[in-house]
Amino acid sequence: MGRGGRHRGRSQRKDFKESRENVWKRPKSDASVDGSDNAVPEQKPTWEPIVTVNPNFEEYYKEQGVVKAEEWDLFMEILRKPLPAAFRVNSNGQFCNEIISTLENDFMKSLQAEAIEGGELEAIKPLPWYPKNLAWHSNFSRKEIRKNQTLERFHEFLKLENEVGNITRQEAVSMVPPLFLDVHPDHFVLDMCAAPGSKTFQLLEIIHEASEPGSLPNGLVVANDVDFKRSNLLIHQTKRMCTSNLIVTNHEGQQFPGCRLNKSRASEKGISENMPINQLAFDRVLCDVPCSGDGTLRKAPDIWRKWNSGMGNGLHSLQIILAMRGLSLLKVGGKMIYSTCSMNPVEDEAVVAEILRRCGDSVELLDVSDKLPELIRRPGLKKWKVRDKGGWFTSYKDVPQNRRGGVLVSMFPSGKNLKDSTETMQKNENGDLNGSEDGLKETDVPVVGATPDEQAEEISDLPLERCMRIMPHDQNTGAFFIAVLQKISPLPEFQEKPNTKRNSTAKSTDLTEKSLSKESVVTVDAAVPDGSAVEKVLEADSNNEKDDSLEPEKKITEGESITEDKEANSSNAGGKRKVPMQGKWKGFDPVVFVKDETVVNGIKEFYGIKDEAFPLHGHLVARNNDTSSVKRIYYVSKSVKEVLQLNFAVGQQLKIASVGLKMFERQSAKEGSSTLCPFRISSEGLPVILPYITKQVLYTPMADFKLLLQDKSIKFLDFVNPQLAQKATDLVMGSCVVILSDGEEPVKVDASTIAISCWRGKASLAVMATAADCQELLERFAEKIPKTDGGSVNGSNGDLGGPQAMETA
Repeated sequence: MGRGGRHRGRSQRKDFKESRENVWKRPKSDASVDGSDNAVPEQKPTWEPIVTVNPNFEEYYKEQGVVKAEEWDLFMEILRKPLPAAFRVNSNGQFCNEIISTLENDFMKSLQAEAIEGGELEAIKPLPWYPKNLAWHSNFSRKEIRKNQTLERFHEFLKLENEVGNITRQEAVSMVPPLFLDVHPDHFVLDMCAAPGSKTFQLLEIIHEASEPGSLPNGLVVANDVDFKRSNLLIHQTKRMCTSNLIVTNHEGQQFPGCRLNKSRASEKGISENMPINQLAFDRVLCDVPCSGDGTLRKAPDIWRKWNSGMGNGLHSLQIILAMRGLSLLKVGGKMIYSTCSMNPVEDEAVVAEILRRCGDSVELLDVSDKLPELIRRPGLKKWKVRDKGGWFTSYKDVPQNRRGGVLVSMFPSGKNLKDSTETMQKNENGDLNGSEDGLKETDVPVVGATPDEQAEEISDLPLERCMRIMPHDQNTGAFFIAVLQKISPLPEFQEKPNTKRNSTAKSTDLTEKSLSKESVVTVDAAVPDGSAVEKVLEADSNNEKDDSLEPEKKITEGESITEDKEANSSNAGGKRKVPMQGKWKGFDPVVFVKDETVVNGIKEFYGIKDEAFPLHGHLVARNNDTSSVKRIYYVSKSVKEVLQLNFAVGQQLKIASVGLKMFERQSAKEGSSTLCPFRISSEGLPVILPYITKQVLYTPMADFKLLLQDKSIKFLDFVNPQLAQKATDLVMGSCVVILSDGEEPVKVDASTIAISCWRGKASLAVMATAADCQELLERFAEKIPKTDGGSVNGSNGDLGGPQAMETA
């Protein structure tokens, strides 16, 4: 594929310009030529614009004053335009510098003509506020990049680099929260609502980038999501990072277990009290909560049609509960980000204000205005109103009794009833003041005869201006809300455990799973008519009074299970396959430490791995209780190992969907299988283990390395360098590693070393890597590589090359 600039004809540019104007149009199902009943339908579908008007939306945000009156027209104009594509270069990728160079020296220039034709000054540019030119903004939408021939080469570049993990497509504002979290390589980080995983990937980049070269970080990331299917997306996204410092869990965020080890129970079970950690606490928490998602209108224009103010009201309580649980899991001195992709103050400042009221002096809202100065953001609001069923309320005292089930006192700036307590709070039979966590019970009644003068707007006395609002028209992005909180001291005792009371919550008029449209939204149960989306979530909490004792989900079907053997799962969809169990978690394969000395020592001996250099004992896990039939072995870092040990000690409270880095796969070939070690090195695990392999290594010059990538399998006699035939023959039959070398002698392995996993057969060498991995390397080596119409290299169909019949894992 050529790297130089490419000029397009006028006709292509005309088509390109027209397509830019139609990116938000959809087909009419019953279009006709002249609109008459007898007209003959056109063969090709006609298009109509997606509606980008919602009077309720405009009225709501005008009233809230999220932007000045003179900005309103520009604000709405930008909201109605498609969102430009953005992506981030993996700072830990082997070819990070080369990719940035390609963007700066190739695509910035070659795409410039198309940008000018479309009315833009620049085609692509680095985001000025993101460090080291690692994040890029395109003035084309994702659909434009995908559909227009003028951008075909750029699209192919993005697809390939994204597939192999060198870049991540991510909305620009979504990249902001991790940058304010101040993550260090030894930090334990929790991403509470992680799917689809772009922020998790970003957090992993940060802890790896800051660690010493050639060593694994001492920290880890726990990525959690309540939605089962989205957890699979999260696993797929983070797999490209090739990290052993990740655990993916599947819990309701508000019930995420703290895994506290009870000393008395530990002694009863014979568990040592001297474990490295006795509670799962985090240095950093990212609480990117489910929200109404109106900040994503530019990439999800269907929200225009669905939006109503009740969506935000219905999620307010859940957002508070999630944030409070995140703070309870945070270590003293630790930091938490609370963020949404909503512009609604009821979901943003109101939640932060309630957090500060509940936590008192134990939590501080940090001023980070001096960080990332080139990022344009606005201070948080100090005053706002609450809308419910067509009515506006400036204070909770104005809310009628019959509305107080849906409009909570915590939604208002003051967070309390502003009336004189002697008039508004009536004593109950025991002489105590009526009150709930929100300050009032539903039986409280407003004072009769309140005048309009009493309905003055409330202004919060909390430093909410320290929050950040990112608005779409400031830097041509989506909208986002961010607050940085620091835990100064332990939370008040009544706040340290999850709230198990069933709070009264807002009744959402049109809140479904789809309406929670945000990049990292947690899918909660859909609202039933006249019911709140959070009520169902809280029902499960009401029967669960213990902090660290969770009950397994009662309904997880086999088809939804996250299991090791997907093929077996799909082939037995009828229910005959035994549903796996991970402790008490039905539908999840167990996580088991590989303690079989024969297996571990066999791997060490075969690949020449010294335990003192790269310890395998205690770091290998499988997802099968029977180690004799294990198909995949995963490597976990020291920090992940300690969390797993704690999890076993507390009765497997963590519901683990994925853990560690796939390092070895069983190779059950009839021909060429080694009796000494049936496990081959996986492509994902190779970069981590490569520096420690001393056996089964073949050093290959460029000519033969390229030939191997192109043909996928080479007979020993066909090597360009005849001496390689003998060296390949000297290898033991089975898995091996081929390293690109200037000569034939061993080279010192470092971050720049290029290597691939192969299989040494009787008389040939076969590549055990994906077509995308091979293509990406070939494009590093040459300007143009022959490709088939299917987009693969030299006829490859995208599957693993080489002896495909041997693949059973």
